[in-house]
Amino acid sequence: MNIPFQPKGGDPVPGALRGFARLYSDLVALREDPDYLVARQRAEGRVVGLVSGGGSGHEPLHAGFLGRGMLDAVAPGKIFSSPHNRQILEASREAAGEQGVVHIVKNYTGDRINFGIAAERLRHDGVEVRRVLVDDDLATESDDTATGRRGTGATVVVEKLLGAAADEGRGIDELAELGARFAAASRSLAVASRAHTTWASGEPGFALAGGELEYGVGIHGERAATTIERPPTEDLVTRMLDEIVAGLPAGPDDVLVVVNGMGGTTLLELYALYDRVAGELDGRGLRVVGSLAGTLVPALDMAGFSLTLTRVEPGWRAWWDAPVVTPAYPNGATR
Repeated sequence: MNIPFQPKGGDPVPGALRGFARLYSDLVALREDPDYLVARQRAEGRVVGLVSGGGSGHEPLHAGFLGRGMLDAVAPGKIFSSPHNRQILEASREAAGEQGVVHIVKNYTGDRINFGIAAERLRHDGVEVRRVLVDDDLATESDDTATGRRGTGATVVVEKLLGAAADEGRGIDELAELGARFAAASRSLAVASRAHTTWASGEPGFALAGGELEYGVGIHGERAATTIERPPTEDLVTRMLDEIVAGLPAGPDDVLVVVNGMGGTTLLELYALYDRVAGELDGRGLRVVGSLAGTLVPALDMAGFSLTLTRVEPGWRAWWDAPVVTPAYPNGATR
């Protein structure tokens, strides 16, 4: 396999950040040394900044969700690597509102450590900080996994709902509590039929025989604990939904659905998957009150998809439906 674009020095992230900022110069601004991105638009009533970040290679997460109704700043790391704590610190200083900042952090060791260091420094400077930890991946819900469930597709849900709540002027403690509830109500699973292309070597991240499927793959190209023979798509969706629905906490029958492409999956396929998912959920007595289908949290060019369900408590649907102004969130295309 070949890498179609190989910049001098081999690191595509700096050029990608500059290109992104040029494309969406009306919505975002790039700060350099350290690198981070900030939103140019912010609701007048917002008193708490929202900051997220993580490794590159998952675009449009997170920078594509910068702007009114979602995030205020983003710290991007190198490919599949946590951002440096200095990036997070400077992004948070700029994004903080009069009541401080909330960090939305995916549950990976590097992210937790670097966001934690930045939070300590911010508190030392007198800036209030709260953390919302996203940990939705059922594939890593095991006593053998010391870190607990990974943070994956539900990150988009948390950023959307929390952004709308922040735009209403809610305070830092309420936002932290809401964010924890959004994350706790969400579960995800991902599968892959082909590994991502490793940037440094141009080779697949792992090998699969024809007809095999990685069941429970991670967004950084982590292999699943289980490799299965690829079943018909209908059977695969049923198996995934069996696990996700069983893993959801008790609550209302209203759900949000995210069908996410892992980078090498076409919209044609994702639309067909959504049709199957929505039909099955109807048959299970669950009502889809909001949904997304698209490439939102990929793993470079991995061929696969993830499914995320979130149980919706009373009042949350209005936040899901609230408009946003960002480079990549499909505003106007949600249901």
